[in-house]
Amino acid sequence: MFPRTFAVGAHFGVVLVADEVDGREIVTEVATFRSDEAYTDGRRPESVKFSESAEEDVVRRDFTINGMLLDPQTGTVLDYVGGRADLASKLIRAIGDPVQRLEEDKLRMLRAVRFAARFDFEIEPRTEAAVRELAATIHQVSRERIRDEMTRMLTEGRARRAFELLDRTGLLKEVLPEIDRLHGVEQPPEFHPEGDVWAHTMMLLEQLPAGVSATLAWGALLHDVGKPATFQPGPGRIRFNGHVEVGMRIAEDIGRRLRFSNEELTQIVALVENHMRFGDVERMKASTLKRFFRLNQFEQHLALHRMDCLASHRDLTLYNFAKAKYEETPSEEVRPALLLTGRDLIAAGYKPGPEFKRLLALAEDAQLEGRIRTKQEALALVAESKQG
Repeated sequence: MFPRTFAVGAHFGVVLVADEVDGREIVTEVATFRSDEAYTDGRRPESVKFSESAEEDVVRRDFTINGMLLDPQTGTVLDYVGGRADLASKLIRAIGDPVQRLEEDKLRMLRAVRFAARFDFEIEPRTEAAVRELAATIHQVSRERIRDEMTRMLTEGRARRAFELLDRTGLLKEVLPEIDRLHGVEQPPEFHPEGDVWAHTMMLLEQLPAGVSATLAWGALLHDVGKPATFQPGPGRIRFNGHVEVGMRIAEDIGRRLRFSNEELTQIVALVENHMRFGDVERMKASTLKRFFRLNQFEQHLALHRMDCLASHRDLTLYNFAKAKYEETPSEEVRPALLLTGRDLIAAGYKPGPEFKRLLALAEDAQLEGRIRTKQEALALVAESKQG
């Protein structure tokens, strides 16, 4: 019927139809009505049987709210599974037998949680019971699919609700046991009146808006993931010495496990690594502060610090200071053209070696602090340092 088609999933009756409308290419996914044979891998059927029955096609789908069809010729909604009623009642209900539906594709367990969180629905009791029963089998799903579903939960504007549902259904300890361990880890009340590390992290997730970047969302989730392993109850007050370094390692392990790209993982780990540095911003030398501002996507670091404060003591003094300094400092002062390079040192008679790094950093710090403004002044500073 159509001159340009692409059989992207012909085995499952899925074909892309390409057409041109007003000079723009429109691609429509067309799926033949079908019923599915046995699922043996918890992901897709071994084979399919094509059908002319809309009802037969619908009953193999996941949830009733996703099981409605629209007749394009009459505009009639075809609802064989009670989807309209569940929409009105705000329920996520598996079509047919919940255990069977979830057994067919284990990712449906995470999708049930995500839909319930995103739309502020409840999971129908029998469906939720089936999720709890099958939670341990989620590992049959590829890590990439789990990562993508979790990222959607974090970036659709209802991250706290999603993670509370993951916790309630038993999925959290399966997909992110490191986050499950945040439960019950006490914090010093003078800095964290909100409660334990789990409560603090949930308050951060509650602040994530719809459309937030994935790296910032994962950074917010993982920023204190090192606290359970470093918890020290006293004397004096509770401490978490080294929790940043431990958290970086855990975040990297999670990122590798879920197969994030190197670029994404680098940014997530950087957010964990630097989230405590804001405590020193008022005391930082100008050079140190400008180097801090050089962090990739520094706006994300600022945003994480703000959420961190609002989820604990609510004092935004350091955030406001850092934000004002960042916005008022011209980019050419943060990353100026260097007054002194390695070639300049060689030309001045210095022999290349490990000492070069110290000398160049010395000159750059002085430049960032405004103490030198010319190459000659930089060379004089280096010479003075060598004499000292």
